[in-house]
Amino acid sequence: MADLKFTPERRMLIDGQLVFADSGKEFDNISPVTEEVLGTVADASAAEMQRAIKAARRAFDTTDWSTNHQFRKQCLLQLHEALVAEKEELREEIIAETGAPRAVTYMAQVDGPLADGVLWPAHQIDEFPWKRRLPDAEMFGSVSHREVWKEAMGVIGAITPWNYPFEVTINKVAQILATGNTMVLKPAPDTPWNATRLGRIVAEKTDIPAGVFNVVTSSDHLVGEELTLSPDVDMISFTGSTATGKRIMEKGAATLKRVFLELGGKSAMIVLDDADFSAVVPMASIVCMHAGQGCAMQTRLLLPRSRYEEGVELIKAGMSFFPYGDPDDMANMMGPLVSEKQRDRVLGYIQKGIDEGAKLVVGGGKPAQMEKGWYVEPTLFIDVDNSMTIAREEIFGPVLCVIPYDDDADAIRIANENEYGLSGSVFGSHERAVAVAAAIRTGSIGVNGGVWYGADMPYGGYKTSGIGRQNGIEGFEQHLETKIIAWPAGA
Repeated sequence: MADLKFTPERRMLIDGQLVFADSGKEFDNISPVTEEVLGTVADASAAEMQRAIKAARRAFDTTDWSTNHQFRKQCLLQLHEALVAEKEELREEIIAETGAPRAVTYMAQVDGPLADGVLWPAHQIDEFPWKRRLPDAEMFGSVSHREVWKEAMGVIGAITPWNYPFEVTINKVAQILATGNTMVLKPAPDTPWNATRLGRIVAEKTDIPAGVFNVVTSSDHLVGEELTLSPDVDMISFTGSTATGKRIMEKGAATLKRVFLELGGKSAMIVLDDADFSAVVPMASIVCMHAGQGCAMQTRLLLPRSRYEEGVELIKAGMSFFPYGDPDDMANMMGPLVSEKQRDRVLGYIQKGIDEGAKLVVGGGKPAQMEKGWYVEPTLFIDVDNSMTIAREEIFGPVLCVIPYDDDADAIRIANENEYGLSGSVFGSHERAVAVAAAIRTGSIGVNGGVWYGADMPYGGYKTSGIGRQNGIEGFEQHLETKIIAWPAGA
């Protein structure tokens, strides 16, 4: 094992017990920075996953977890307190296994979700309208009182990605548990330790009953598919690629499984001709933060033809000097890609852009100065047509495409002319920018730098960017069933 600044948890959590795989198998957790093995973690088979599912099913069906609101709140507050106590170890762990720059951990990688990811849903337990009275109904001369009740869905399988693993995981876990469900968490094999840490904390630092929360790690993605296939699982909460999301819907159809899918994006940053170009356009280089490994990254920069050359020069400078390298250096905002496979995938897209006629003006390869690590240079293409592969498909790397447009209507057309609809931004005079934003078919959009992030914010997308929302009231409610109760007046 490498010399680490934290103590990783190598065991899974199944039915309240921290365990290794029955087979004794483990798989390597590899550093994206050094390409060396950081350590190992339990490598589960389908049998362990089925045991976790059965435990979650039993805990939901035979305990009062789903109905004891105050106990759930108490347990979530314990979880929050324990996570805060281990924040700095968690930070080091995220840097090590994701390659995320230290500076980024003070934002959405660690500090952002830690601030309210557990607390907001915990407090919703008291504030949410679990019962709602309807007007009395009269039929055949008799009057009935009526209520709508919101109840837990049941067992939920959560499958999480490697790019912002703790952020996505804690926002799933806290809402799933706060709404009274039990669950099985299957983390991405590239970044398993933050999930196993969570399992250990639940087991050792909270009163969450055995079986309510389970963590199963495996190098085999098909082990996670057991969640989709099992009739004992009522819902899948998945964040990841659109292709995998479609497979989950297909495989879950046999049991009419509910799904929350937060999928890919190809978001547009639209700069209107009355924007302050020198202040706004260089900001598009933020697409390189964490090596572009974010579904909401604005990977298409739309510039008006009337100021196109001016904008191109500004973004060339922004991309050329974007700080990247050693994630441990606070000056850097970009580290490596998470794996060799992901790096090669990004390089393949860059070559596709060149082959299809886009003009490469910054980057495009492996940094010569980085002897180790799965790095790709900040990469800028200009004169991109919206029909090109690099403008249509999610690259998930530090690659920005600049696309010219004629007028506001043309910018809206280009932004919407894509199968995705996750996020985006518009910059310009306020009323005009808001009007453009209103016409964009996307789940979130910032106007002139407005920030929408937070646990109270229902995040998700239109079109193939997903189904449902994570966080906010909308996210809370999607984990609940609706029951109608009626009884005779006077009873």
